[in-house]
Amino acid sequence: SDLYWARHRVTAGLTGWAQVNGLRGDTSILERARFDNYYIANWSLWLDAKIILMTVRQLFRSGRH
Repeated sequence: SDLYWARHRVTAGLTGWAQVNGLRGDTSILERARFDNYYIANWSLWLDAKIILMTVRQLFRSGRH
C-alpha cells in the first residue's frame, strides 16, 4: 500500500510516534504506517520532544513491573 511505503521518507529512529502510542510488536502495520505518516506530515521540535518525554515515561513504567 502507498501508505506503508510513504513512511520511508524519514530515517528510522529508536522510537517514534507509533511506538509511544502503543503500536509495536504484533500490531497492524497499516495502523503503524498511519501514525508514522502523521509524524512526517506534522513534524515539529515540539512533537519530537513529546516523543522523547513519552518514551522516558514508558521506560519508567516498564521498569516497575
